[in-house]
Amino acid sequence: MSEHTDAISRVAELEEQERRLRLPRFDNDDAWRLGCLIADLAQERGAAVTIGVQRAGQRLFHRALPGTSPDNDAWLERKCRVVERYGASSFLVGTRFRAKGSSFEESSRLDPDRYAAHGGAFPIHVTGTGVIGAVAVSGLPQAEDHALVVEALERYLSTAQG
Repeated sequence: MSEHTDAISRVAELEEQERRLRLPRFDNDDAWRLGCLIADLAQERGAAVTIGVQRAGQRLFHRALPGTSPDNDAWLERKCRVVERYGASSFLVGTRFRAKGSSFEESSRLDPDRYAAHGGAFPIHVTGTGVIGAVAVSGLPQAEDHALVVEALERYLSTAQG
């Protein structure tokens, strides 16, 4: 299967994740709990990642695990800018461009030093309000960064609703 064909089939899956992973509320304490959950999952797996949670442009949580570097912070910022601009996960945005036979870098007309449509940043969508921020991971291959955030949101939602 070509990258283009794979991207087309993946868009629906990523859109479904975003419809499903909406939070009933989100405050500073929620940001701390979600960030710590991601850090715990990453540490259990020995994953060298940097984690960030932000709301309305304010960083509410940041953790750089051993083995990361300032480059991971730059990736977090670039991926979160994509979420802020498009209201969708950085992985979904990049995948949509690939599904159209192009790339984000070629077709978005945005500065690649400021925006990165690579997996790892996911919108914090509060039901009835909309996208209010982003949760992001950097340090793994992009599909794994994305999967770690999705797994953490799934666990977080199951405990928040449980």
